[in-house]
Amino acid sequence: MKLSVGSRGSKLALTQTKMVIAALKEKHPDLEAELKIIQTKGDVILDKPLSEIGDKGLFVKEIEEALYRNEIDLAVHSLKDMPAEEPPGLIMAVTPKRAAPGDVFISFQGVKSLGDLPPGAVVATGSLRRESQLLALRPDVKTVGIRGNVETRICKAKEAGYDGVILAAAGLERLGIVYEGFSFAIDEMLPAPAQGILGLEVREGDKIVMDLLRVLHDEDSHRQSVGERTFLRHIDGGCHVPLGAYVAIEGKQFTASGFYEWGGRSCRLSVTGVQGEEKEKCRQLALTLKGMVENEK
Repeated sequence: MKLSVGSRGSKLALTQTKMVIAALKEKHPDLEAELKIIQTKGDVILDKPLSEIGDKGLFVKEIEEALYRNEIDLAVHSLKDMPAEEPPGLIMAVTPKRAAPGDVFISFQGVKSLGDLPPGAVVATGSLRRESQLLALRPDVKTVGIRGNVETRICKAKEAGYDGVILAAAGLERLGIVYEGFSFAIDEMLPAPAQGILGLEVREGDKIVMDLLRVLHDEDSHRQSVGERTFLRHIDGGCHVPLGAYVAIEGKQFTASGFYEWGGRSCRLSVTGVQGEEKEKCRQLALTLKGMVENEK
């Protein structure tokens, strides 16, 4: 069988897509896969924060249009970059096993913990979520915006003389980047919903491709994806407000934690449940958090 796979052109996106293709070929030795690079709006506009130029669809629209036109059979995305609502006619086929979900601090000064950062340290991040949670932990630090692919952000931050930059652990892990610094605990800095999970998007009803992809499915990662993206859908924040969510799986049990900031007020909350309740519990979590923050006097 021949499979045409669409991807953004960044080194990380291509690395992730090649990982998926390799995993599929391992299970389906006769598979022929063609990789097609598709440029998205988010890859072109790099001089403005994401919150100013659009929403999560910035990194997926052009790739999804290629799926609609039958130019590709499968799109590989970073699921955290995708809108919470799936577009009509397209569907997430399966959920591969999640990589590290959290964030890391890359230090250019050999700092090994947040407490060791000097007063007034300058930290680069292009994420409102990371900025808000970092300032809650260390109100004295200064944050500066930064855009670009993983390597570009590291180089820009280092050349500018900043103390460090915050990035997703999954991207660094997949690229094999070795760094000095430290990892944030999940309860210190809640990740973006579905951070570390790949989104494998196909045309709805394409049973051949769906069946091909089933070998990559991981149920625990799927449970996390369902819960966290449900939270995103009901908090209705996109790129414009700081928010984070994480579903910790403990066998059949889970704990869902959420963070939301609006109008300078923020709150975090956790709920527990059992397998099958991820969607409903995370919906309740989002609505409760939103009500707590937006109705606070």
